Amino acid sequence: MHYYRYSNPEISCWYKYLLFSYNIIFWLAGVAFLAAGLWAWSEKGVLSDLTKVTRLHGFDPVVLVLVVGGVMFVLGFAGCVGALRENICLLKFFCGAIVLIFTLELAAAVLAFLFQDWVRDRFKEFFENNIKSYRDDIDLQNLIDSLQKINHCCGAQGPDDWDLNIYFNCSTESKSREKCGVPFSCCVPDPAQKVVNTQCGYDIRAQKKNQWDNLIFTKGCIPALEAWLPRNIYIVAGAFIAISLLQIFGIFLARSLISDIEVVKAGHLF
Repeated sequence: MHYYRYSNPEISCWYKYLLFSYNIIFWLAGVAFLAAGLWAWSEKGVLSDLTKVTRLHGFDPVVLVLVVGGVMFVLGFAGCVGALRENICLLKFFCGAIVLIFTLELAAAVLAFLFQDWVRDRFKEFFENNIKSYRDDIDLQNLIDSLQKINHCCGAQGPDDWDLNIYFNCSTESKSREKCGVPFSCCVPDPAQKVVNTQCGYDIRAQKKNQWDNLIFTKGCIPALEAWLPRNIYIVAGAFIAISLLQIFGIFLARSLISDIEVVKAGHLF
């Protein structure tokens, strides 16, 4: 008589340690984001006075860094511990969160494509609100300066949008030295100039508009971004696909490991 030995179900080490490696990267990245955000807030004195966050009427980029870092930290931690401890609850939490994020990203991309005018109006409103708060926060200031320098643009729709800021406003009541000017990031760079001239935008808008072209960027940042997107659509699409594939891979690993654990647990019951 022959006896057949059936192998007991086992949890795949490949799924387990691939998922752990996948999440340790996210967890470390989350730690780095949180550390950078907290350091930026400590430099601005926010940690000693949290009410400073609510005083800023514009967008504080550090908040975005902290939110992204917090989400990555929590998901990375849940994935790492869930994989090592073979904890189904943590794995399901990780998998469900990634599915939710992926769905929100896909929905946002579809809605942005279908309602382009609405998105453009909201971005214009967002940019104008941040122009008003340009001098209130150094991180916001650096963000706007970087955006204007990279895209060779000035203001939301043009340089006159800087009238929204009390320091650059052209009104007769203004006593600011920057009155009727623009930030230095609006200036056309001089190749021969090695040191950045932060006063290059002073009094520019007090001159005739036909003289602006040689001194500052006259295109608004919204038209500049709208022109940039079609030229770089393959880069944007490639980045979106790469991020989506990473998320799908994480979902696949988590679901596969959950299935293995459930099979092993079911096998122990008999």
